[in-house]
Amino acid sequence: MSNSDTASQLRNVCAAIDAAQRASGRAVGGVSLVAVSKNHDESRIRPVLAAGHRLFGENRVQEAEQKWPVLRADYSDVCLHLIGPLQTNKVKVAVALFDVIETIDREKLARAVARECNRTGKSLPVFLQINTGEEPQKAGVLPVQADPFIRLCQDELGMDVRGLMCIPPQDEEPALHFALLAKIAARNGLEGLSMGMSGDFETAIAFGASHVRVGTAIFGERAQPTA
Repeated sequence: MSNSDTASQLRNVCAAIDAAQRASGRAVGGVSLVAVSKNHDESRIRPVLAAGHRLFGENRVQEAEQKWPVLRADYSDVCLHLIGPLQTNKVKVAVALFDVIETIDREKLARAVARECNRTGKSLPVFLQINTGEEPQKAGVLPVQADPFIRLCQDELGMDVRGLMCIPPQDEEPALHFALLAKIAARNGLEGLSMGMSGDFETAIAFGASHVRVGTAIFGERAQPTA
């Protein structure tokens, strides 16, 4: 996909999101598109920025730190989400760089982020990652531990918990996981649901997604990161 195609692909994805909202009986405009720009350079991102899109997601703190200060110099209203795993030794940089962290997946990390926010006085919205598939190799709190983890983050740590996020297993029906995440969020009074990617965002919208994370459908296949 050429750089000139990305703006067109963005329009197509936005149209599909609107159509999915109508099909599920939801009001158009209730779903935020997180354009996943990981492993794409400035030349691929700028056409999307020029088209007016401002919400982006990055997986790696180091990569985002290299790309986004330059882009933000031209587009100061960008909102940047961290949607990949966060190591505790990167918390200081992440809190300074990102506007939202979607991957709070364990108590140690939650406490580290809360401490850094308190130290800097930054109110940072977060999503809590739930491992809906209970996959041992995947990050996230197990569903059975979700309620106490939400209470810990909200009540004890005073975090600005906006919602939950999940990444369903590749070999399972995503609707089951989206439904589970929505159920956990509802019983805890959370409205934010970050779920759904390029291949399944329309299903996620049908189950109440507030944010969908779409990369390939906008930017094309990702280049492999350099060592």
